[in-house]
Amino acid sequence: MSSGTFVNEGKNSIIEVDGVKYDRLAIKTHVIGDGDIIEDVVEKYVAEHLQQGDIVFITEKAVACTQKRAIPMKDIHPRPLARFLCKFVLKTPYGIGLGIPETMEMALQECGTIRILFAAAVSAVGKLFGIRGWFYNIAGYKARAIDGPCDFTLPPYNEYVVLAPADPDGVSKKVSDKIGGYQVAVVDINDLEGQILGVSEASMDKALLVKILKDNPLGQCSEQTPMGIIRKVQ
Repeated sequence: MSSGTFVNEGKNSIIEVDGVKYDRLAIKTHVIGDGDIIEDVVEKYVAEHLQQGDIVFITEKAVACTQKRAIPMKDIHPRPLARFLCKFVLKTPYGIGLGIPETMEMALQECGTIRILFAAAVSAVGKLFGIRGWFYNIAGYKARAIDGPCDFTLPPYNEYVVLAPADPDGVSKKVSDKIGGYQVAVVDINDLEGQILGVSEASMDKALLVKILKDNPLGQCSEQTPMGIIRKVQ
């Protein structure tokens, strides 16, 4: 099956970072699930479009879904602690985060109860001084990357909680090997913030990648573009 490159509605293709222009090409795929192998999906949809110097980026959600790390909401049974803690999570228009009992329960399971409680305590102190962000700094990327269903979530994942992908560096390397050595990054980018979870080469500049992708060119809704290509504009 052939694929094409896209510029999602409301998004810009080109961004300038530190005086250099980069094109961000979104790639449309089928709805990825636990029957897929992520490196095969990337080869199928992305490989034909690659040019020398390109960087492939893949959403953490796409990777996690192939690893059976998408959990049906009906299978999650939040404990009272999860129901209590989720009440204090800042709600934003960009995603549920840990703001519902099911996602908070999975954070407790993934990160450990003691770590989440410590993160919550430190976060409470930070808020007294008007400082936000301490919770996720302590809880770590496994908590930050947990994604719950929203009104705009693509079915069937509007009834799932998706966890952080396992071994994002290893996944990036496998994908890179599959597509001929091109650099690959597994990313967690939304309309509010972003981070790079894994890279195929340790020398890749994660801070630069965040700047290049900061406006979330893959979109946050039903675009069905879970991967893309970064290409320096000559």
